[in-house]
Amino acid sequence: MTAGPWPRSARLGLVFVVCLLLSTATIGDAAESTAAARAAGLLPVGELFWPLLADPKQSQFYVSVRNYDVAGDSVTAAAVAYGETFGLYRWCRPQAAWQVSLAGALFAQFNLEAPSQDLVNADYTIGVPLTYRGGAYSGRLRIYHQSSHLGDEFLLRNQPERINLSFESLELLASREWPRWRGYFGGEYVFHREPADLQPGGIHGGVEYRGAAHGIWHPVAAADVKSWDEFDWSAEISLVAGVELGPRGPGRRRVRLLVEAYNGHSPHGQFFTQRMRYLGLGVYLGF
Repeated sequence: MTAGPWPRSARLGLVFVVCLLLSTATIGDAAESTAAARAAGLLPVGELFWPLLADPKQSQFYVSVRNYDVAGDSVTAAAVAYGETFGLYRWCRPQAAWQVSLAGALFAQFNLEAPSQDLVNADYTIGVPLTYRGGAYSGRLRIYHQSSHLGDEFLLRNQPERINLSFESLELLASREWPRWRGYFGGEYVFHREPADLQPGGIHGGVEYRGAAHGIWHPVAAADVKSWDEFDWSAEISLVAGVELGPRGPGRRRVRLLVEAYNGHSPHGQFFTQRMRYLGLGVYLGF
């Protein structure tokens, strides 16, 4: 179904927000993260490897309204996610800490222009991350499963050719933090994959910026880039910019209001072979 572009006032508003935030804009404070990492034992508070701000598949809670452009068609959709990383146990040493956790999420998209606002696609992920922190350095080794499914009403209305996407993957990311910036880089290998002819290799990196606090809020911005052998290593770029409300530091409740932009192959499982762009506005919750 084809829809017109967003109203001009909405587009100008999004551009204004991006320009305002980038003109004022700084990541997590490494000293505070290191101090929090010293609390060892069962059910630890917070995370050693901070959640990625711009990764479309970061386990977290959010709701976003997006305008998608796919093959020349434009549609307005709601994207939601329900997910979290739950710390199970943390080991500490004088200069470093390790933690094993359980992470799961549901990512879904709803066509807001369909008569019943159809569920289009849902991706389910579950995994076990092993994370590390030593001062300003952190890392995440994660094995996880993903399966993807189309919504019933979308199937009946559109009768698309369904792709049974399901796989397990092993991911390794390393991160370095500065007072205002964070950079990360790593790779991923997909196995037990369906379709069986999927190419398994991928690389993943990004940069994040958290600005100085202005009362209870501070500006944030991030870029996340993925590249897969399956698509001849073309870049999939996710950008976010906005404000974060709440105290800084792991294990603190936070709310982020983010302008989002994406260009590349779809991060939504059943449509992973399609190239798309989207622009959106989302509310993200951190626990």
